[in-house]
Amino acid sequence: MKFIDEARIEVAGGNGGAGAVSFRREKYVPRGGPDGGDGGRGGSVWAVADRNINTLVDYRFQRKFLARNGERGRGADQYGAAADDIRLRVPVGTQVFDEDTGETVADLVEHDQLALLARGGEGGLGNLRFKSSTNRAPRQSTPGQEGEHRRLRLELKVLADVGLLGMPNAGKSTFIAAVSNARPKIADYPFTTLHPNLGVVRVGPERSFVIADIPGLIEGAAEGAGLGHQFLRHLQRTRLLLHLVDLAPFDPDADPVREARAIVRELRRYDSALAEKPRWLVLNKIDMIAPEERQRRIDAFVTRYRGRGRNAIPVERVFAISALTHEGCERLCLAISDWLDVARPKENEERDVRFDAPTDADPRVGALREDQANERRDGGPEHGHE
Repeated sequence: MKFIDEARIEVAGGNGGAGAVSFRREKYVPRGGPDGGDGGRGGSVWAVADRNINTLVDYRFQRKFLARNGERGRGADQYGAAADDIRLRVPVGTQVFDEDTGETVADLVEHDQLALLARGGEGGLGNLRFKSSTNRAPRQSTPGQEGEHRRLRLELKVLADVGLLGMPNAGKSTFIAAVSNARPKIADYPFTTLHPNLGVVRVGPERSFVIADIPGLIEGAAEGAGLGHQFLRHLQRTRLLLHLVDLAPFDPDADPVREARAIVRELRRYDSALAEKPRWLVLNKIDMIAPEERQRRIDAFVTRYRGRGRNAIPVERVFAISALTHEGCERLCLAISDWLDVARPKENEERDVRFDAPTDADPRVGALREDQANERRDGGPEHGHE
């Protein structure tokens, strides 16, 4: 399946049905009075986070999602039927933005989390509503309200505890394959990885974390070199960055220190908050260096990489590994797990949700969750968009 992490869609809630103007006309019932019913509510458009989906490819080709209008009211006290809501299933980690205003509409970070994208209009009132002691034959009614219409941008940011960062062919894919259950494509040419890969690293009973691998970053990415910055958004939710460096490049003219410092500059140009995240230095491919020379090469690299004065780069922790032979990988994973046990915040704590989240008091939420429960009983959710 093609990995798509950005899409633009158009959503519209249905209009409410108009109220009816009607009078009871029945034999032997003089002055039957008004009996026009209300119009039905228009359908709404909801987003539902689904952990079984990992791409936005469904929204690359189908871009419009228009809910149906509510039915008009009828005579004999008959109210119009409400239209069905539309449910758009998106991957966990999807953010929804309003294209016109730029505001954040929803940030879906939990399975089955709901977000209202476009509200359907309420139905109009029939003349039965206007009956009173002084107005016994009302001929007024109200039209239904119009549904909301929005142009939205969907962005997927994968949810992971640890993110891998580095130049192409630094060994990121080899590392994630060595320590987790992920099986990314590995080859001896640049940009083998074309989309993010996720892997679960298990370091003990009930101790695990999720690691994300993104395509390699090169100098000049801000100007579009390589794959540019388009995948860096997937590191914004991570708690820890691992900066992998090829300590023994095949190209004799390559300078690992200059390339590593270029990565840091590109991070700062993309997002200063991302550049300030905790970042550990992981020196890879030490199996290609003679054992008696390893420590000298490591010390020389760290000294030059750290630098001095205004251009100094803080180095929190340094690890030397070989992703190919797994040397040092277990020690690194245990250190990451210990760090996450301390740094990992409690779930849902200090979460900034800048949209009107639907509550259980909203009858539409109850109806939607009842539909989801019925789907699970019937063998799983259907993936149609209606």
